[in-house]
Amino acid sequence: MRIVFFAVLGAFFYASLVQADNKKPRARDIGLHVGTILPGKYNAITDVAGVRVGHHTVNIGDDIRTGITAIIPSDHDMYLYPIPAWIHSGNGYGKLIGETQVREFGEIETPIILGCTLCVWTAAEALKDYLLGKPGEGQHTVNPIVGETNDSRVNNMWAPDSARAEYVVAAIESAKSGPVEEGSVGAGRGTQAFGWKGGIGTSSRVLPESLGGYTVGVLVQTNFGGELIMNGAPVGRELGQYSYKTQLENAGQGIVPMDGGSMMMVVATDAPILSRNLDRLSKRAMLGLARTGSVAHNSSGDYVISFSTNKNVRRDRGARTPVPSKTLTNSAMSPLFQAVVEAIQEAVYNAILKAKTVSSSRGTLKEINIDQVKEILEKYNVTNYNKKLSPMKVHNP
Repeated sequence: MRIVFFAVLGAFFYASLVQADNKKPRARDIGLHVGTILPGKYNAITDVAGVRVGHHTVNIGDDIRTGITAIIPSDHDMYLYPIPAWIHSGNGYGKLIGETQVREFGEIETPIILGCTLCVWTAAEALKDYLLGKPGEGQHTVNPIVGETNDSRVNNMWAPDSARAEYVVAAIESAKSGPVEEGSVGAGRGTQAFGWKGGIGTSSRVLPESLGGYTVGVLVQTNFGGELIMNGAPVGRELGQYSYKTQLENAGQGIVPMDGGSMMMVVATDAPILSRNLDRLSKRAMLGLARTGSVAHNSSGDYVISFSTNKNVRRDRGARTPVPSKTLTNSAMSPLFQAVVEAIQEAVYNAILKAKTVSSSRGTLKEINIDQVKEILEKYNVTNYNKKLSPMKVHNP
């Protein structure tokens, strides 16, 4: 018990240390403006009103480098009034708990938890116990939503300290609105992207009133491969790091590189849409991922969890009479599609740029060299689109 206490205390201390020290730039800080729709105030999933995010970062001994990230869609009773949702499987190589009920009912009734591959069952148990322990909520079942990526390059995910219920509780209870910490934190502590250190990234887009005025916010947990492309610039190729590099340069070598790792994407919107159009919105998130250079490799579990926070589309779980819903038509969806593509693309960049090197006895995931990235972006003339292209009134959140 004493060992566990000090382990958890150390994890909390390290989490606060990481937060205080993470001063690395986001995409827009280096002139990397993605798309044409403006971001929200925080350029984060929390720009969707009511959404909160919490991280708990775990750094124990010489081989535990992991964590939990919690996304809280709303403070209302999500069991009595579940919110419209959908889960899209871009490539189904993963362990995503709760998927079938979401796809059956088109709703979620719990927060969303992200963690490591072998942490999902502990995390689901912890989320279930946390929710059923709340006053007035102990007389029903619950469908926890828990996703994962494989952080075993630097994390011993087989060890007991890699998955503990208190990590989930800590992430949930630390959840807040406003700016979201990115990079090597929470569920992104031990993950990578394109062979560099990756992690948690977030971004948002706010449609103008002429297109509905709705907000789309996303959060990603990166852990995938491919060739890093930033606004069209071949950054991965310029830096000599991309999938199948050995085979492409030395035919017949027969060395098979790691091509998986997975990608979790969470999409929130305040647009009044139900599961059918959330399904369509989720599919477009994969297009944003493709823009960054991913091809959804065979062993990369790539999932999108989407939900709407709009109160007009919530339904009383126990209603026995028809429930009216004011929803957008299909023809109104295209601006939201563009918003989610742009936001996913930028969130991936933010995850990579904000990440810091993480090492353990299992190995090292090195952060990308930002000065080299800036040189490449300038070489291909893909920065400061807000000034070079259309005369849009762009603000930096």
